Amino acid sequence: MPSPFPGMDPYIEQSKIWPDFHNSLADEMRARLNQQIRPAYFARLIPHTTYEVIEIASARVQTIRPDIGVWRHSDLPTFGAGSGGLAVLEAITPAPVESLALHDVPLELFSVEIRRSDNEVLVTAIEILSPVNKQPSHDAYFEYRRKRREIMNSSAHLMEIDLLRAGTRPALAEPIPSAPYYVILSRANRRPTVEVWPLALDERLPVLPVPLLPPDRDVPLNLGAVVATVYERGGYDAQIDYGKPLPPPPLTGKERKWMAGLLRPLR
Repeated sequence: MPSPFPGMDPYIEQSKIWPDFHNSLADEMRARLNQQIRPAYFARLIPHTTYEVIEIASARVQTIRPDIGVWRHSDLPTFGAGSGGLAVLEAITPAPVESLALHDVPLELFSVEIRRSDNEVLVTAIEILSPVNKQPSHDAYFEYRRKRREIMNSSAHLMEIDLLRAGTRPALAEPIPSAPYYVILSRANRRPTVEVWPLALDERLPVLPVPLLPPDRDVPLNLGAVVATVYERGGYDAQIDYGKPLPPPPLTGKERKWMAGLLRPLR
């Protein structure tokens, strides 16, 4: 079943769904681009491993080796009158509070690169922003900005696709219309000017121009068709409960009213 949203589905922004969607999106983009740009160019997936902090709930853990062990030797004398022959010295104070531990788990994310087939020179980098790229407290936030700066200082084009409403986006020098989603294209020959697609929640996703090297023309990338294909193949309709509240951030009043009407048949 297709998504009920005409463009980006904000329910996909859930943490349990987003990593799978992110990498499937990159894979589908690569496939569609390679149908158009060969043999002079090719598109390749580029993996990047970062770390995501998760809460570790109560669970049974096997094969734990402690830093300090307490052993009983049967051939040694016992002391005191405690249970098992051990001396009872002091009453143990139970912990007054329980919580959950935070744990870093590896998170592999993909971007797409278009390169020349003869010498593998980078032509266009397509970056799909992820939540860790938009969290100023996360190492991946600074890693991405360093990578972005390097591409901006090179002869390669950069396309940034931001399909996440939450987080801190890379800043632009001049104000742009407010929107939940954006696509930004920085052509190497037009910097510092960039092309911007502000995307509203109720509108279809655009067909984007992916630049190559002159004299070759831009190739089209139908972002709406890509997202729809990934949604269908990923079976997200079976994973999303549209009766539950939307992940943060909150919608505007206009967006909330529009979405209530859109999802009413599903609730």
